[in-house]
Amino acid sequence: MFKNFIAGFFIVLLTVSSAYASEKTELSAQVKKQLMTRLSDSLGLEIITVKASPFPALIEVVTNQGMFYASADGKFLVNGKLYGLAGDNVVNHTEESLAQVRVDGMKQFEKDMIVYPASEEKYVITVFTDITCGYCRKLHKEMDKLNEHGITVRYLAYPRAGVKDQFGQYSKGFKDLRSIWCNEQPNEALTKAKLGSTVAQRICDKPIEAEFNFGRQIGVSGTPAIIFDNGFMLPGYKDPDAILAIIKNLEANS
Repeated sequence: MFKNFIAGFFIVLLTVSSAYASEKTELSAQVKKQLMTRLSDSLGLEIITVKASPFPALIEVVTNQGMFYASADGKFLVNGKLYGLAGDNVVNHTEESLAQVRVDGMKQFEKDMIVYPASEEKYVITVFTDITCGYCRKLHKEMDKLNEHGITVRYLAYPRAGVKDQFGQYSKGFKDLRSIWCNEQPNEALTKAKLGSTVAQRICDKPIEAEFNFGRQIGVSGTPAIIFDNGFMLPGYKDPDAILAIIKNLEANS
């Protein structure tokens, strides 16, 4: 039964998430400050936002390591998803909050994305990618079809092996992605790399590490990870027709 619930959840999320609202109690500045201090001091977390969650006993905390829920006194911390049950509807409140974090956070990288624009742009998706990822390569090979659907694709870098290796040195995946982003023709360099070409090494000031850290913060755990305009994220590969169908579904239920 639980497996059936998970399998059908994404469809439910698309159709009902914006229709459900819960009352939230505003937190005092003192509670926010105390909680931020306790979590930062005890766990070394960088606290980005603290606000009330739909469940009165828990406070929503967005950190540099992702989203958590905490008790008001900071003695308990929960790492998981918060679902709301409203009649026959199931709402992922965690995903709703992360969606807004994604929308706001992507703005800082807009000038550093590698973009494949549709000639008649109707939609935009942002994809965390890595050149070693088979499904990333498959998605990239379908760029013409995505563009024909009016979908502009924007890429953010996500080295799957991490930024640094076990010796504290920059990983090969990080250096390859940095080199592509630093290339004089990054679009061409990325396409060649995804076709298996060797990456010519370059060093410049591009926010590859910041993009990776942002991905971890908003729930990216693998590539490709597709983010839609409203901030909802689809992990894994989907073909262009399926992506277009999801976009239209989101649009119809916004």
